Amino acid sequence: MSLTVPKDLLDQAQAGDVDDAAFIACVRDSLPYAWSLISELVKQREHTGAEFADNEVPPPSEQARGELLRCLASDSMRGALERHFGVRLAFQNCHRVAVFDPAATEALAGFVTPRAQILNQKPELVDC
Repeated sequence: MSLTVPKDLLDQAQAGDVDDAAFIACVRDSLPYAWSLISELVKQREHTGAEFADNEVPPPSEQARGELLRCLASDSMRGALERHFGVRLAFQNCHRVAVFDPAATEALAGFVTPRAQILNQKPELVDC
């Protein structure tokens, strides 16, 4: 399961729309490793003023890796995080997450090319 959904949030979803704040809180509480990694990258990008900040350190455990994969593979979670943090997210391999300034369209386009994916491959990441 991707998320641990509190009863009140499930009730809200069954009754109609779910507001972003409640959904973001559920993601934050359910996927703490993914949340903290993305939060830190957002702070790093804001601090440096760079077009993007990325992580190249593999997760510390399979549980953490799973959180990251579940979070970024979900269009709804990814979209909510992008709206919440005001960034664009990109993902390579099983751990290379990047947060982009929304205006950094060229940098984002370069990060998500097949060439960039191929150049990011390493033998130790084959099983990630």
